[in-house]
Amino acid sequence: MKSHYLLNLMMKYLMDKNFYITTPIYYPSAKPHMGHAYSSIIADFFARFKRLDGFNVNFLTGTDEHGLKIQKAAEQKNVETLKFCNDISKTFRDLSKILNLTNTDFIRTTEERHKSSVQYLWKELEKNGEIYLSKYSGWYSVSDEAFYSYDEVEEINGKKQAIISKSSVEWMDEESYFFRLSKWEKPLLDYYNNNPNFISPPSRKNEVISFVKSGLKDLSISRKSFSWGIQVPNDKDHVIYVWLDALANYISALNYPDTNNDLFKNFWPASIHLIGKDILRFHAVYWPAFLLAAKIKLPKKIYGHGWILSGDEKMSKSKGNILDPIEIINKYGLDPLRYYLIKEVSFGNDGNISQKRLEDCINSDLANNFGNLCQRVVAFAQKNCGGKVPNKIDFKEEDLKILDNIKSNLNSIREKIDNQDINYYIDFIVNTLFETNKYFNDQEPWKKKNDIIRLNTIVYTTLEIVRKISYLLYPIIPQSSLKALMIFNIKESELKFSTLENHNYLKKNSDLNKIDILFKKIEKTND
Repeated sequence: MKSHYLLNLMMKYLMDKNFYITTPIYYPSAKPHMGHAYSSIIADFFARFKRLDGFNVNFLTGTDEHGLKIQKAAEQKNVETLKFCNDISKTFRDLSKILNLTNTDFIRTTEERHKSSVQYLWKELEKNGEIYLSKYSGWYSVSDEAFYSYDEVEEINGKKQAIISKSSVEWMDEESYFFRLSKWEKPLLDYYNNNPNFISPPSRKNEVISFVKSGLKDLSISRKSFSWGIQVPNDKDHVIYVWLDALANYISALNYPDTNNDLFKNFWPASIHLIGKDILRFHAVYWPAFLLAAKIKLPKKIYGHGWILSGDEKMSKSKGNILDPIEIINKYGLDPLRYYLIKEVSFGNDGNISQKRLEDCINSDLANNFGNLCQRVVAFAQKNCGGKVPNKIDFKEEDLKILDNIKSNLNSIREKIDNQDINYYIDFIVNTLFETNKYFNDQEPWKKKNDIIRLNTIVYTTLEIVRKISYLLYPIIPQSSLKALMIFNIKESELKFSTLENHNYLKKNSDLNKIDILFKKIEKTND
């Protein structure tokens, strides 16, 4: 009996140590922009942190390749549609490598594994009486691949457009299969009420609840006027609505409908769907309704982050205001861009890319506070400690105070990460860097050459904090953090969040390595 209890406890622990995070799958009608990079970098931050904390992580990204917009984009380029998708999807796959993402899978909705999952999901909905054939008459945006009601459309300069996205809409009369979305209005509201953390941040949750309370109408889930999509089972004249198709990627990547395979058992329901706020309705209303109707568990959380703006507007191909992340990476480097997006864009809110603020981040936070600290303490140890981790040390109150500040906050950090409070995390690192630089200056080890144990202790304490901060920075700036950890010959596979509790982790008398400058300061010119 006791062994059975312990086995169940162990299984629960192991299940609790699984983490499944997804980005939106990107619509490859044009090349990637900064908004795509932002979603991916944020997801990678969470994935890296969870691995650091001992979790088994499944991190999914990919491309959504069906729909009228894709078909039209291919036609405009006079390219066969699948070839067009192959070429554009490759740019997104390449971007994953350029951004140094640690995604464990990259799914394309044109893959057979996805198509079979979507068709099975359709059959389940049909079997459960959730689908019927009728006729759709209303406004439709090709750009958004979304249907809009009368009160969601406005007329500007004689042209109809969606109020929320400003995308043009066209009137559509077409035979269509419908999903009984109206049936799920109360169950959805009940679910939101019983699971208050299902939608974040709170402003997004309030927006969704308001939309659902205004009344849900049955949703058109097939199209007949174009052919680029997954065929409706047993009806060759219809293709499945692109959003029902696309949303299913989160389970098709786990080999649905085989719910007994390890991927599905370990990782569904997803820990978090990370999305832009413009696709919140699809993820927080349509997706949970589809899942409830198919008797599949809902994801644990949907987080709708803000936009990366170009000026005051969201970036889009139609507006011609796209910022190319590759250009910024080529000029400043990848890690500075990752750091900037995570630190300077208040997570959940909209944010701008500012060259001045980016350069300030590089010079102040990265070059001065972090890079210079690493260089200073290693150079001092090379000169005064024989280039080794000091051996004989004796921690005093002032040493333990700064060391314990990290140790005592580890559970708070975990909790904040689970609540997607990135701002707390980055502020903690910045403040710790400030306090460490202040500690090294105030302790003045260069004046302690007649007290070797005190000198050694100051150096050891600072080195240990460099290690701890490098671990904390690893999810944000992985390449630079690993370069810093080369000081101690610590490899990526050895990184464990739990070791931050240990103030004696560094092996006494081990060699310290000189490292190159981590971040070059940006020389600013006066206009």
